[in-house]
Amino acid sequence: MTVHAWTLLIAYVAILILLAWPLGGFIAAVLEGRRHLLSWLSPVERLCYRVAGVRPDQEMTWRGYALAALAFNAVGLLAVYGLQRLQAWLPLNPQRLGAITPDSAFNTAVSFATNTNWQGYGGESTMSYLTQMLGLAVQNFVSAASGIAVMAAVTRGLARRGHPPQAGGATLGNFWADLVRSTVYVLLPLSLVLALALVSQGVVQSFAPYQPVALIEPHRDAAGAVVTEQLLPMGPAASQVAIKQLGTNGGGFFNANSAHPFENPTPLSNFLEVLAILLIPAALCITFGGMVGDLRQGWALLAAMTVIFLLAAAPCLWLEHQPNPRLAALGVDATPGALQPGGGMEGKEARFGPAESALWAVATTAASNGSVNAMHDSFSPLGGLIPMVLMQLGEVVYGGVGSGLYGMLAFVFVAVFVAGLMVGRTPEYLGKKIEAYEMKMASLVILIPLFVVLLGTAVSVALPAGRATIFNPGVHGFSEVLYAWSSAGNNNGSAFAGLGANNPFYNVMLGLAMFFSRYALMVPILALAGSLAAKKKVPPGPGTLPTHGPLFVTLLVGTVLIVGALTFLPALAVGPIVEHFMMIGGAR
Repeated sequence: MTVHAWTLLIAYVAILILLAWPLGGFIAAVLEGRRHLLSWLSPVERLCYRVAGVRPDQEMTWRGYALAALAFNAVGLLAVYGLQRLQAWLPLNPQRLGAITPDSAFNTAVSFATNTNWQGYGGESTMSYLTQMLGLAVQNFVSAASGIAVMAAVTRGLARRGHPPQAGGATLGNFWADLVRSTVYVLLPLSLVLALALVSQGVVQSFAPYQPVALIEPHRDAAGAVVTEQLLPMGPAASQVAIKQLGTNGGGFFNANSAHPFENPTPLSNFLEVLAILLIPAALCITFGGMVGDLRQGWALLAAMTVIFLLAAAPCLWLEHQPNPRLAALGVDATPGALQPGGGMEGKEARFGPAESALWAVATTAASNGSVNAMHDSFSPLGGLIPMVLMQLGEVVYGGVGSGLYGMLAFVFVAVFVAGLMVGRTPEYLGKKIEAYEMKMASLVILIPLFVVLLGTAVSVALPAGRATIFNPGVHGFSEVLYAWSSAGNNNGSAFAGLGANNPFYNVMLGLAMFFSRYALMVPILALAGSLAAKKKVPPGPGTLPTHGPLFVTLLVGTVLIVGALTFLPALAVGPIVEHFMMIGGAR
């Protein structure tokens, strides 16, 4: 691995943590209703409550909180579906794009409502400006805000001291207040700043129709006609790119996503975007520490996530700097030099090279982001395995906005439960006893995505409809299917490509997977939070495991890695691992 790659990785992690620290404290103040830097925007917050008829001080039980979250997301899903089906008759459609088919519209509506942003379509050839802005961009904001809201509720469940519950159970805050505050004070201001920075780098932001441009070298198309011009897509891209990254959404305004020069034109825009992917998830660890009254707890979670991130990023960068052994056997020079970045450049932008491409792949799959600046399908077998594994771990290595943290807390409960068994003491976390009910809910949060991924992959490779659009036969085709289900089952949204997924079978099946993996996790994690909120805190005793030190960080990292390995290693062994041995064997 080159000096540039090491420098990039170290600088990235250092800047990420330096920015996450103050941002996490700010978000804690926002969610707790305290005064903060943007309190002057409070009239906007109050206006939202008046328009919606909401009382922000009216607390909700976990059932009320879950019902509000599910109802709000259901309305958003239906709105996006309707916009796609009607877009041919709606304004802001200069290219006169037609209505989206029912199965594709269902898949996309579920995808954006669940913060997954899996895309089976090409944005510039499918979606009107109105659908992009009013449908997809709005869902980028509110799906991310929903994740922050649920995270805040879970944190309150741990922080509260078990005062007498209201009728129906202990309360966790108000979903509508958390949603509005997350949007008005966090997501909108950060998106505005990032969008302006991206516009300065050349990311397009326009309502102009697509622009014809004369080609320097005319060519003939498949029918033999001479092509003298190219149609360049336009659109309000910068505003959507900003929130797609900050909200860990990832859906591309253009089909090539962040590999497209109109979405990501320069090395600076590339660094800003990949930094934005993990910024809020990392900051929420500090937010958690502030809200529970012990910053050390937040730093411990951030440390565990960073350790796993580095364990994934370093080998991925190294692997993508290695030449393809089959090309090397043919005498192809892949040595880094003044004229080439070296390494495996298939499927990568020459503007970025292997270092920036591999770092992005790790960041986007560590979070539930899914945007790409290179084609993961063209990574080396083991280089492509790493992004796949990061999704299969549950996307808790910083993870999605809000969802990554509450997913990691499920692993925390498992880790303290195991530690309690070791010393023969009832496990506890932050003074709250972790008992049978909490373990059942935490187990559901961890196991549901695993079940969805493995069952979905098995069904797809077993049925003719699932095999019909696997364009790469053999082990690589299996890897593509496994990657697609890992992406949908963990609300990521990236794809290996090479799999024809824009058809009724995959649109419906992956849509159901995305829906189930998002909302079937929200309910048990909120139920767990409600149970914890009703419990009184107990003082630490001699057998209490400190959950803020290196020992606990090690235990937590081990828990995440062991659960992932026990679940997915057999599937990975018949996919990317065997493909690696086939590749090096064929080069001899």
